Amino acid sequence: MNTSKQQQKALAILKILKKLYPDATCSLTYDSPVQLLVATILSAQCTDERVNKVTPALFARFPDAQGLANADREILETLIRSTGFYRNKAKNIQGACQKIVNDFHEKVPQTMEELLLLPGVARKTANVVLVHAFGINAGVTVDTHVKRLSQRLGLTENSEPVKIERDLMALLPQKDWENFSIRIIYHGRQICKARTPNCQECQLAHLCSFNA
Repeated sequence: MNTSKQQQKALAILKILKKLYPDATCSLTYDSPVQLLVATILSAQCTDERVNKVTPALFARFPDAQGLANADREILETLIRSTGFYRNKAKNIQGACQKIVNDFHEKVPQTMEELLLLPGVARKTANVVLVHAFGINAGVTVDTHVKRLSQRLGLTENSEPVKIERDLMALLPQKDWENFSIRIIYHGRQICKARTPNCQECQLAHLCSFNA
């Protein structure tokens, strides 16, 4: 498929997704950019639902970057244990918050380049923080749902998240990068599941390579 046809296809998919999920937004609960950053780190290989059960107690104890930077590591690990990989996540959360305190005057940075300097932060996390905390569309958030559906829909032939993101950014207007990502995630959770895609009820089936 040439680039022009792929762009038309991507825009058609986006239009349908907007109608299907008009109120789609970030599923994580947070009260500040640093809380969103922490919640996003916790969401790696964990459901947003589980993260949202953990963060109220976590943020009640450590509500800001300073508190998290100085937290007792064992207490931090205990509070986030059920999200999985809790030791590594606790290390990254604390390291990121220490850097925010020491290098960024306790403010979460607002550029991709600076966010990527924080421990535990790759482009996926940085994109989530930039768009939902600051309204900055710096890229397309590529999680497991975005990866799977983008491949099935024939919008990318790549398997690496960074390359998938590049492909999607080339097909979609910048203002719609997060519109596409968040709605694809909703569709992946509800219809186009990994093991049992519900192709019969999928309103994208006529545009889908997987269903061809």
